[in-house]
Amino acid sequence: MRVLSYGVSLASLIAAPMASAQGGDYADKGQRWWSRVKVLAADDMEGRGTGTAGHEKAAAYVIGQLQAIGLKPAGTEGYRQPVAFVEQVVQSDKSIAALVGPQGETALAVPGDLIFSGGGGPVPERIDAPMVFAGYGLHLPEVGHDDFAGLDVKGKIVVVLSGGPADVSGALKSHARSERAHWLAQQGAVGLIALVTPGQVEIPWVRRVALAGAPALYYRDAALRDTTTPFLNAQLDPAKSAQLFAGSGKDYGSIAAAADASAPVASFPLALRLKAQVAATRRDVTSPNIVAVMPGSDPKLAKQYVVLSAHLDGYGVGTPIKGDAIYNGALDNASGVASLIEIARALKAGKVKPKRSVLFAIVTAEEKGLLGSRYFARRPTVPQTSIVADLNFDMALPIFPLTSVTPVGYDQSSLGMDAQVVSAQMNLPIVADPFPDRNVFIRSDQYAFIREGIPALFFKYGFKAGTPEAVTEKAWRANIYHSPFDDINQPVMPEQSAKLNDYVTAVTLRVANAAARPTWNVDSFFRRFAK
Repeated sequence: MRVLSYGVSLASLIAAPMASAQGGDYADKGQRWWSRVKVLAADDMEGRGTGTAGHEKAAAYVIGQLQAIGLKPAGTEGYRQPVAFVEQVVQSDKSIAALVGPQGETALAVPGDLIFSGGGGPVPERIDAPMVFAGYGLHLPEVGHDDFAGLDVKGKIVVVLSGGPADVSGALKSHARSERAHWLAQQGAVGLIALVTPGQVEIPWVRRVALAGAPALYYRDAALRDTTTPFLNAQLDPAKSAQLFAGSGKDYGSIAAAADASAPVASFPLALRLKAQVAATRRDVTSPNIVAVMPGSDPKLAKQYVVLSAHLDGYGVGTPIKGDAIYNGALDNASGVASLIEIARALKAGKVKPKRSVLFAIVTAEEKGLLGSRYFARRPTVPQTSIVADLNFDMALPIFPLTSVTPVGYDQSSLGMDAQVVSAQMNLPIVADPFPDRNVFIRSDQYAFIREGIPALFFKYGFKAGTPEAVTEKAWRANIYHSPFDDINQPVMPEQSAKLNDYVTAVTLRVANAAARPTWNVDSFFRRFAK
């Protein structure tokens, strides 16, 4: 068994006082949850890559579990809603890139220095374009911030930096980043290069390079894609970022320091061009969302649906790290799927029945850009206007005691009040996202529903910046996240997951049994998307 360290004594955290068990025996419930994680994260599931035999095997297991609990099929083909994709693999060994300026060309190693993304749509085979720096790359004129104001992006590659101004909420910054490529393509830009300051690195560059060869996906239906024409998406090694600013008269170190402080960052043209040739292979694949329903007990309210979502897919089999090539995805996100199965079991067995129907959406292709959930939210298997809320599970991380919760999105809709009531009942206070610039708001499947005007929450363990829990969580992301080490040999605290499962079960019942459907807060930016 592999022994892993998060950089903080996990034993000391486990020894911390636990809240009293309000929902039954957390130890037994936690072990049952963990047994499901073990099945989904076993090596024979081969990392559950979208469109692979391993994902199909995992889907069959999930369907069997939901069927055994008594949930009814709610897909387009039984429990399945097939989604058609094009799988695109960038061939780094056949791709080249260089910075071009008055002093000549400087080669960039692919993927060692520059990683081309294969998601969103077909990559351009060749590109030779000037570059402009657009600060944080946030187009938010509604709140008085627009990094693109006065900047000519047509025919250019736009370079943007991580972070954002302190006076704009994390949710809004995340939303603007998610819409950025689509908006830039509409303005005539031909590409986007994302930079991360050294101080904001979440995953070491060497791990990003290891993932560079993983298949990317985009919708086979062009009407669903972010861009209708080839558009370059790339990431640059944080250690090489200063190279892009050569000849501009600007000091990248000062710019990065300003970004780390959430200070203003100016936009300006760069002196260099990027010239590249991108080779890629493509093939058609299909992968299903799994959709099951627990019909509501109230004849009228049963026509409305509370969605519980979690993604089944992982990174599959990839570049070996220390001899291990299976990216098992135990906590990301076999854990979330196991939680949904446990919640379905609890709701089915509970004395209080949900009045609204509860729809379980175990989606595919989250790791490829929320593609499965975006497909479901845009083309649901029930009338879209009948979906009142989405409650999402993804990588909740039971690696320290659950003493508070962060239901991401709680400050945007009336769902926040439902979460607050349950928090008070279970003595699990709500804590704000300690790192809002990490884009958590848009990085999981709840955002697909929010973008369609459906209020949503995304449940995370609560902690504050500067605490031992924050150090533990950061170390997990640096050492375990999106690697073969996210497997069943890592230290976890199953009883804490059982407690969070009970919390989400209680929130689900409140939403399902409320007289009125959830509403957006009057001051929420996302209210505009409501149908």
